Amino acid sequence: MWDFEQGEVLAFDKPLHWTSFDLVAKVRWNLCQKIGKKKLKVGHTGTLDPLATGVVIICTGKKTKLIDQLQYDVKEYVATLQLGATTPSYDLEKEIDRTYPTAHITRQLIDETIPAFLGEQWQIPPIFSAVQINGKRAYEFARKGEEVELKPKLLVIDEIEVLAFDESTMQLTIRVVCSKGTYIRALARDIGERLGSGAHLIALRRTRVGDTRVENCYTIERFLEELKDYEYVQVQ
Repeated sequence: MWDFEQGEVLAFDKPLHWTSFDLVAKVRWNLCQKIGKKKLKVGHTGTLDPLATGVVIICTGKKTKLIDQLQYDVKEYVATLQLGATTPSYDLEKEIDRTYPTAHITRQLIDETIPAFLGEQWQIPPIFSAVQINGKRAYEFARKGEEVELKPKLLVIDEIEVLAFDESTMQLTIRVVCSKGTYIRALARDIGERLGSGAHLIALRRTRVGDTRVENCYTIERFLEELKDYEYVQVQ
């Protein structure tokens, strides 16, 4: 039986085009309606881009105290990169700004390149990101066309493997297991640079957070359906 005020840890499969905040807001509003409260602490343990789907962990009530701890759980992603072109956001949020030759790219070259991204890596975050710069988000500068310097961050990639490569479309699909703070969009940029072709992200799915796999997560629709049968009992 759920007790949202004492606290629950819920795992969701975030829909495409939703922000993590959209998901939190939807859950919070429905929980407040169900339990008859104007306020309830609800938060997530790690942002997922609107153009990505997959695991987002949401904590409620007193278990929001676990958020700082849960943020450090290892993440697993499946990402598809388009080689031969770049965008300012490193994904499909922005239009292609430059194209590159790809005739030199082979599966052998990819297999020789990808292992270089294993282990500790210094990564410069995307300018279109929520990284804080002087009290503002990086994307606020980016959307105004202002240039700012982002400092590289140390992260760890525990596993990276090629799942598929289509030589006709120059689309590369990889699986990545990594630490908190890893931007897969920035990884796509760096792989493209290493291959000498440029690259941007065209699909991203977070398949695991800690021990929670996406196939075991709630869709927002299923959660709201189960919530209909939830009976709130206020503890005196």
